[in-house]
Amino acid sequence: MSQTPLKIGIVIGSVRTGRLADTVAQWFLSEIRRRDDMETHVIDLSEPALVDELKLTLEQSPASDGAPTLAERIGGLDGFVVVTPEYNHGYPASLKLAIDYVYREWRAKPVAFVSYGGMAGGHRAVEQLRQVFAEMHAVTLRDTVSFPMVWEKFDDEGRPHDEDGAGKAAAVLLDQLAWWGLTLREGRAARPYDG
Repeated sequence: MSQTPLKIGIVIGSVRTGRLADTVAQWFLSEIRRRDDMETHVIDLSEPALVDELKLTLEQSPASDGAPTLAERIGGLDGFVVVTPEYNHGYPASLKLAIDYVYREWRAKPVAFVSYGGMAGGHRAVEQLRQVFAEMHAVTLRDTVSFPMVWEKFDDEGRPHDEDGAGKAAAVLLDQLAWWGLTLREGRAARPYDG
């Protein structure tokens, strides 16, 4: 019996001009699109509509353009992969704002991480995000994909220099995401999670 593919949100957390998130996210999207058990939904926090929506939350004004809100987009998904840099031993403020703006929609869903940065490869950002997502009642996955010294890891076409190593790390992460995504989707369907 074939399962309905999991709807996986790829949350791109950096909004900086010249960010490396595009290279990392595009590579990861190419990995996940090889699978037939997942469909991807990119949530790029630099999208003008999301920037405007999140800016409105700071001003305490409701969004009203009729486009799906961030909460609606998050609510319709089965799991997430957060692509995050590490800035100054932490994750971007844009990502914190987006996570906090949505609440119930994160609950009882798996969250995986693809991180990048300097020497630590984004691990400090991921450790902080694990605490935040635990408070949101989300389940974070143990294994991650990380790129230390990221500016040295990709060629001019956006492929990792160590394609085999990066691909194997992505496969482990995606297999875990598939298990947790399916298990938690079935659990939410059988008994809604109220926290």
